[in-house]
Amino acid sequence: MIDTLTNILQTMVLYATPLILAAMGGLYSERSGVVNIGLEGLMTIGAFTAAVTTLATNNPWIGLLAAMLAGIILALPHAVASVTFKADQVVSGVAINFLALGISVYLVKAMYNGKAQTPTVLETLDRLPIPGLSQIPVIGPAFFNAFPTTYLAVFVVFLSYFLLYRTPFGMRLRAVGEHPRAAETMGVNVFLMRYIAVLISGALAAIGGAGLSIAIGSEFNETTVAGQGFIALAALIFGKWNPFGALGAATFFGLAVALALTGQIFGLTNYVPSEVLNMLPYILTILALAGVVGRAEAPAAIGKPYETGGR
Repeated sequence: MIDTLTNILQTMVLYATPLILAAMGGLYSERSGVVNIGLEGLMTIGAFTAAVTTLATNNPWIGLLAAMLAGIILALPHAVASVTFKADQVVSGVAINFLALGISVYLVKAMYNGKAQTPTVLETLDRLPIPGLSQIPVIGPAFFNAFPTTYLAVFVVFLSYFLLYRTPFGMRLRAVGEHPRAAETMGVNVFLMRYIAVLISGALAAIGGAGLSIAIGSEFNETTVAGQGFIALAALIFGKWNPFGALGAATFFGLAVALALTGQIFGLTNYVPSEVLNMLPYILTILALAGVVGRAEAPAAIGKPYETGGR
């Protein structure tokens, strides 16, 4: 029983990590007033870049940095379209999703002789046990013997809370997402703040995607991300656009994945089709959103293009 609980917690942390990072990325963008449906695409480009770069350099840390840079580059067109050209932000985000998947799959086939996935990444990120704490029964192996991306995700949550609610930068970021006109009258550059927020979003979501290909997994293919960017967006909404709320929601969805995998291991597929168990995280996502949408208050200016100078 103890081993089972430990395995569930380990799997929960494992699969919650990329969701936390992507949700934190979405938090910055949406707190600034820019909807980011493109989290799925940003995670995809991060997973692809991390796998390919690690294969080329045999260094997963370089792969992680390359993924972050790729996320920033891919987020830039979304920022340009949404902020400068005032395009429909949902359409722009959907375009990012299609663009990322199309480019990634095409390049994988072009680089690896028409194969649908990259070769196995041998030099992946290793778990980093915290001495003493990792020996605590049940919770130690799950929370204190984790991948570096997990520790990074938790750090980003606390850092994001501090930045958003305890610094002038965070006050300006939230202001442009709530009352951009008032923010501009106080000397805040609305366009610049939204650009910065969207680029941060790209970096964090791509790091989350990188963990899927060089930590949780060891290759990239077109199903590596498999909707997790949308679940991260759901976690952000479920968490009411708050760093700790998003952390809790992402952990909840990670638990859903863990329960689905545990059910398969312990033979629930003899009674329930495996497809139903695989659907569990997505079903819970829909139920969570159905229960929270309407009560969660999004930033007031989210999705609304801003015209400077009173136009």
